[in-house]
Amino acid sequence: MDHLRSPRSRRRLALAVPVVLSLTASLGFLPAAAQAAPDGRAGQTAAAEAPRLAYVVNTRTDHRTIASVKRAIARTGGTVVATYDRIGVIVAHSAEPGFATAMREVRGVRSAGATRTAPLTAAATTDQGAAQPLTAEQAARTARASGAMGAGEPLEADQWDLRAIGADKAAQINPGSSRVTVAVIDTGVDDTHPDLAPNFSAAQSANCVGGKADTSAGAWRPYTAEDYHGTHVAGEIAAARNGIGVAGVAPGVKVSSIKVSDPDNGLFYPENVVCAFMFAADRGVEITNNSYYVDPWLYNCMDDPDQRAIVDAVNRAQLYAQRKGTLHLASAGNSSHDLDSDAIVDDSSPDDSTPVTRTIDPHECYDVPTQLPGVVTVSATGVDKEKSYYSSYGEGVVDVAAPGGDGRYQIPDTPSKNGRILSTMPNDAYGYLQGTSMASPHAAGVAALLKSEHPWASPAQLQWLLKAQADNPGCPDSYDQDGDGAQDATCEGGARVNGFYGYGIVDALRAVK
Repeated sequence: MDHLRSPRSRRRLALAVPVVLSLTASLGFLPAAAQAAPDGRAGQTAAAEAPRLAYVVNTRTDHRTIASVKRAIARTGGTVVATYDRIGVIVAHSAEPGFATAMREVRGVRSAGATRTAPLTAAATTDQGAAQPLTAEQAARTARASGAMGAGEPLEADQWDLRAIGADKAAQINPGSSRVTVAVIDTGVDDTHPDLAPNFSAAQSANCVGGKADTSAGAWRPYTAEDYHGTHVAGEIAAARNGIGVAGVAPGVKVSSIKVSDPDNGLFYPENVVCAFMFAADRGVEITNNSYYVDPWLYNCMDDPDQRAIVDAVNRAQLYAQRKGTLHLASAGNSSHDLDSDAIVDDSSPDDSTPVTRTIDPHECYDVPTQLPGVVTVSATGVDKEKSYYSSYGEGVVDVAAPGGDGRYQIPDTPSKNGRILSTMPNDAYGYLQGTSMASPHAAGVAALLKSEHPWASPAQLQWLLKAQADNPGCPDSYDQDGDGAQDATCEGGARVNGFYGYGIVDALRAVK
């Protein structure tokens, strides 16, 4: 696609984080599979006979073409689910095996393809499920008993990440403006959490599952307490300084929830993400956080017509949002891949049916949305301000770095001695996670502080402000974290810009000075 970046572009990886630990140590860890793939992404077998699939059909944007293509969809055995006239993207369902091929021959269609390899199923329940084991009140009692009370919020002593980027001091100068909203495009946000309720924007929240926004009350919330990812991300950005639990990087800004995770398998399908970007743009959201990749393909290769259509559709939506004034940030990935290398082995795609092992050229196959133009890619660091062991990287790919945690090699001197990131969880709970999924919201919080300071800044200007205030530690002389004598990753670039940290680690204090 001619509007994509040059090959030395940007990437990030998965929704899932490598390790999850609740505030109570006895709760243990997620299964080992969670270290390499998104939670709950078990393979599913497609229906044997004519499965009904979802498609994106990307057309010219004039009304005559769109109307003509919609008639062609009906003639070809499809049903229109949603139409985004301003970007020429139509979401359709069909059980016809040759639907996409037929649509590519229709006059005015630029690309068309299936957005999944598994058949569509009925929607699941949206009940929030059982509570997490540690409530806000219990967390405060635990903190007092362990000596983990911070100078500000009750659990702030264990938030080494705030201190690492000066966010605790920044809050005393400018906690962020309530006129700035960061939308969390994710698994949903529990807006009833006492640390999130004061800053939550319901008017800018929706459920985009299926490709069409549902703004009914609470539709943006997680399906169950197991869908904790978005709530954790939201707390990292904007948990209020209200004397309860934790604090966010920008505790004065608004946060909203745009839920895009499928109720059956937790995947983030393209039509959901298209809806999310369009909704964010039209509701005046200034910043979006994207701690995921668009399923079912970890990398979307442009020589595959289905994958090409996915890239086309999502890119149209995110570019539309940028034109409306929205900056997007996304996580770099948890596979420790060099995203500027010549080849990467992808053995996880498609993740909604049976994965196949393929070797892809990361300069020709795109991770969406991270590798799309104008999206800020964020790598992860630990308490020592070194690249986290799991974080993907790459010269010309990573823009900035931010705390994502490293519970293996970078252990902080905090009461809990926990190298992960402490934040909010559904049902008034708190928990520790780590991953580039946690790094991106830290950078999004700093971007929100910059937007508060410079409300006139366009997305492009805001991105450059974010890079300008970052502090780059430079490439390390050695990156042998496990001490086996072999380099675990190679950092390329200079002191100003390099593959581990991009332009550097974000600095909240510098952003508000």
